[in-house]
Amino acid sequence: VQLQAFGGGLVQAGGSLRLSCAASVRSFSSYAMGWFRQAPGKEREFVAQVSFSGAVTYYADSVKGRFTISRDNAKNTSYLQMNSLKPEDTAVYYCAADLKLYDPPTAADFRSWGRGTQLTVSS
Repeated sequence: VQLQAFGGGLVQAGGSLRLSCAASVRSFSSYAMGWFRQAPGKEREFVAQVSFSGAVTYYADSVKGRFTISRDNAKNTSYLQMNSLKPEDTAVYYCAADLKLYDPPTAADFRSWGRGTQLTVSS
């Protein structure tokens, strides 16, 4: 699976942004999709996961209520809508895919990764 994340940028605190992850694969709906992030000097951390059909989602406590993960299987694309952004959300955001749905998800579980997209939230 080839993944490409895009949509990052510079946003003021309290603002919103939507990230997209385009997948080059025939059976996109066979993959659970995840979003992770990595801030400078920190380990890559889980942000959100969506199941194959989009019916089941899972969020890190730090983003619950502010971020929404979704997917459009007809467009082979996963999305991460980010609202009420905080400076601590600043990181490189990565999308990932795997044939399994994990609970809880960790970076080690996902086998396919895209290049990251930078999000910077200014205070």
